[in-house]
Amino acid sequence: MAHAHHSHDHHAHDAGPRQVPAGHGHHHHPSPAGHGRAFGIAIALNLGFVVVEAAYALVAHSTALMADAGHNLSDVLGLLLAWGATALARTLPNHRFTYGLRGTSILAAVANAALLFAACGAIGWEAAQRLASPPVVAGATVSAVAAVGILVNGFSAWLFMRGSKTDLNLRGAYLHMAADAAISLGVAAGGVLMLWTQWYWIDAALSLLIVAVIALGTWGLLRDSIRLALAAVPAHVDAAAIDAFLCQVPGVQSIHDLHIWGISTRETALTVHLVMPAGHPGDGALQELSQALRERFAIDHCTVQVDLGDGCHPCALLPRTT
Repeated sequence: MAHAHHSHDHHAHDAGPRQVPAGHGHHHHPSPAGHGRAFGIAIALNLGFVVVEAAYALVAHSTALMADAGHNLSDVLGLLLAWGATALARTLPNHRFTYGLRGTSILAAVANAALLFAACGAIGWEAAQRLASPPVVAGATVSAVAAVGILVNGFSAWLFMRGSKTDLNLRGAYLHMAADAAISLGVAAGGVLMLWTQWYWIDAALSLLIVAVIALGTWGLLRDSIRLALAAVPAHVDAAAIDAFLCQVPGVQSIHDLHIWGISTRETALTVHLVMPAGHPGDGALQELSQALRERFAIDHCTVQVDLGDGCHPCALLPRTT
C-alpha cells in the first residue's frame, strides 16, 4: 500500500480559486512581479540609448559605437524576453500545464545566454577585422557617448542586482546590463587613448578583451540554465544532504525514487517514496517533514509517498536487474 502527501505553493486551477487543503505550505521568495518596473525602466533607457548611439556612430564614423549599439539592441530584446517570461511564470496552473508556465523562466535564461554568446561572436568578429586594419575614429565623440552608456547600463544592472542572486532569469538580465556597462567602459577608455596616441588598434584590442570577460561570465549562466532545462538538481540544493536527512526520519527504513528539479529559475520541486513498514506516520508528521524540507533545503513543492512494506524498491527510471 502507498499513501501520498503533497505540499505545493499553487492554489488555483481552471476551476477557479479554492481553499488550500491542510498540509500545503509556503516558501516565499522575492516576488518576480516586483521587477516589472525594473524591466520597464531598463528597456526604455536602453532602447533610447541605442537610437542615440547609432546616430552618433554614423556622425563619428565609428564602427565600434555601431557594434556596441547593435549589442545593446540585442540586450533590449533579451530584456523583453526575460520580462515576458517573468510575467508568464505567474500564470496559474491548469489541467494542461499543471505547474503553470513557470518553466518559461528557464527557457528565457537559456535564450539570454545564447544571445550573449551571439553578441560576443559579432563583437569579436568586428574587433578582429578592426585589429587587422584599424580605421580612423573620432575619439572624443566615442568617449562621450560611451560614458553615457556606462551610466545607462550601470543603472540598469543595479536594478536587477538584488534579484540576480536568487533568480537565474534575473541573473541573465543583470549579466546583460553589466556586460553592456563593461563594453561601454572599454569603448570610452579606448576613445581617450586613441585621442591621445592615435593608436586606433587599441579599440579592437580592448573589444577582444571585453568579449573574453563576457564569455567567461556567460558560460556559468548557460551551464546552469541548460541544467535546469534538463531537470537537473538546482545548484543551491544539496541532494546528498536531503537523501541523508530523509533516511534519518523516524520510522523510515529506506527511500527510493528521490527526484529533485527546478520548475522555474526560483522554485524547486521534490518527489520521494519513504519505505515505512511500521505504518503511515500521519498527515501531521508529513506536514512537519514538508516544512523542514522547505526551511532547510529550499524545496518549494514537495510530494511524499509512503510505502507500507519492506523489500527492494528500485527507481522506476533505472534499468531493472534480474
